[in-house]
Amino acid sequence: MIKRLLFFLFVFGKGFFVYAAPVNDSLFGKLKNAIEESPKYDAQKIAEIDQLKTSLNALSKNGLPGQYIMIGELYEEYKTFNYDSAFLYARKMQESSYQAQRPELIEDSKVKLSFILVSAGLFKDAFDTLHSVSLAGISDSIKADYYSLMGRYYYDLSDYNNDNYFTPFYYKLGNLYIDSSLLYYKPSSFEYAYYKGLEDLKTGKRSETVLEFMGILKWPNLSYHQKALVESTLSGIYREMNETAKETEMFSLAAIDDIKSSTKETTATLYLSQIYFAEGNLKAAFLCVEKAIQDAIYYGARQRQVQVSSILPIIEVAQVNAVEAQKKMLILYSSIATLLLLSLIVLFIIVNKQNKKLKIAQSAIAEANRKEQEINQKLSVANSKLSVVNSKLSEANQIKEEYIVHFFNVNTDFFSRIEKFKKITEKKLSDRKYDDIKYLLNNINLKAEKSEMLKNFDKVFLKLFPDFISNFNSLFNEEDRIKPDEDELLNTDLRIFALMRMGITNNEKIAQILEYSVNTIYAYKTKIKKKSIVSSAEFDEIIAQTKSD
Repeated sequence: MIKRLLFFLFVFGKGFFVYAAPVNDSLFGKLKNAIEESPKYDAQKIAEIDQLKTSLNALSKNGLPGQYIMIGELYEEYKTFNYDSAFLYARKMQESSYQAQRPELIEDSKVKLSFILVSAGLFKDAFDTLHSVSLAGISDSIKADYYSLMGRYYYDLSDYNNDNYFTPFYYKLGNLYIDSSLLYYKPSSFEYAYYKGLEDLKTGKRSETVLEFMGILKWPNLSYHQKALVESTLSGIYREMNETAKETEMFSLAAIDDIKSSTKETTATLYLSQIYFAEGNLKAAFLCVEKAIQDAIYYGARQRQVQVSSILPIIEVAQVNAVEAQKKMLILYSSIATLLLLSLIVLFIIVNKQNKKLKIAQSAIAEANRKEQEINQKLSVANSKLSVVNSKLSEANQIKEEYIVHFFNVNTDFFSRIEKFKKITEKKLSDRKYDDIKYLLNNINLKAEKSEMLKNFDKVFLKLFPDFISNFNSLFNEEDRIKPDEDELLNTDLRIFALMRMGITNNEKIAQILEYSVNTIYAYKTKIKKKSIVSSAEFDEIIAQTKSD
């Protein structure tokens, strides 16, 4: 009987500890390190962008063509990094092209604006803009970009619909446009080689296509973004060939290169999370899906957020189930240990003359009880951590839902005004009333728009944290408490710490949002904390733990 119990314990105990074993994969380790260092790469990206902005300010008096080129460089930096900024500079390119009255630049700016709309999942707006492009008399490079973007538009649309009726049709259209783009790309260019590989893939010769793409990866001076594009495509080919190990390897390399290039408009980490989830590796799956949703939210890609949102709850539920399974296994382990001990007691009662063995059994019982207490303590700690995680997840979901609703409402209003402004401008252009157009542009009050944006932030924030002001003032003596004016919800002092409560702790980012210098933000925070009745570290901790409604 004891032998059977020991065998049962060994089998089930071994299964438990194998399941809980950490990931031991050098490539995954590199990916994990890259994810941890992603803020460093993003900071380098932002520094490069700031240098370009400085150069653009220096060119402000050197004529429209030079400005268009510099704005285009800023657009290129932002187009896979941040939708809002990329959209802003795409619109500036349009304004500059219309001011210069250069038809080719006008059509080029439309194509670039369409790229951003497709990346963000705004398919209706992208369709309208793409079909407003006139290809007559423009350069081959713009035509190549146009046709390849049309191909990507239909590919993304087919993935987004993911049905048996529309998806095959959209995929065929995408293939036709990619074929057309090859007529205009230079044969020596990366784009030609990449899209030529995609065209060859349609013949069904996957092995030959793999060799083509592996050859591209050996090219010198490829950018991280170009490498990630090829690696992601190779991953898809390996998936169709049912070579999971190579698929995982290529997606991992693509994800690492995307992080190094600060590319936020990406799917590599999302697909990696699905692979790891299918393998039962919940720790790796959650790390990847967490990075995927961070990138999707940072960039503003709606279709990516929808894709991530569909798998994130599944992984979270699986994690909870895994914890519950561990609980059950621990209970089973305790039961088996108890049964084993009872059997030992019965055995030693029968052999009551063997006092020495009885003492050994008693010692074993004491040790088992101690282990059982340790297990119970670990269970208590695990339950406590799970409660904290559930609380944070609930609050995060509430904040996410509020800001997503607010984001869509603001965008709807904003695009309505843009549509109205566009119609008025087009009417003025057709009537050649250029002075009226100049008057319209001069009457755009960016300061008022910024103020309205901050008011909207205050409104949503106080809806989420209605007790924020009173909790904040509880950290000061009566004479030092901060009270907003009657026409304010939050003033600058309160707004700085409201942004910190939302997780924006970087002084440069706060300064950028509130349009102050970094030194001013630092001075505000220092002045306020000095008046507090608690220490600076305790002050930050209390602000961070402010509860939502």
